[in-house]
Amino acid sequence: MKFIADAMLGRLARWLRLLGYDALYYPQIEHGLLLRIAREDNRILLTRDTHLVKVRGVQRHLLLSENNPFEQLKKVIAAFNLKDFSLMSRCAECNASLTVVPKENVKNFVPEYVYQTSDIFKQCEGCGKLYWKGTHPEKFKKKLSEVLLSP
Repeated sequence: MKFIADAMLGRLARWLRLLGYDALYYPQIEHGLLLRIAREDNRILLTRDTHLVKVRGVQRHLLLSENNPFEQLKKVIAAFNLKDFSLMSRCAECNASLTVVPKENVKNFVPEYVYQTSDIFKQCEGCGKLYWKGTHPEKFKKKLSEVLLSP
């Protein structure tokens, strides 16, 4: 399932990426281009803009009224029955896929402590950002559990 978020939903797009979903987000995109990308790439438009969903030709969309990104995430998960999460498989920054890279390849690019205490590293195929298991993934999983279990 592929999404595109309007300019008001950057944090939601980031959380969807962390769950492994393809979620485009451009903070300065014009409405016409946003709609064209959604249509041509068969993406679900996520928006808070009531005028945007009234545009002729907008097929698949979800209009969100929530301000809180975690409430928005809950609504998206429920609306599309999202269950198959692939945690940490996409770059939170640019949306590209992450690939496991050999530890030796990152030695000069991560802090020495991280290199000594981590065995698995992933790198973004788009922007090159490096990811490893530290405290962030555990905090992320805890927050995700809270979001999914809260009423």
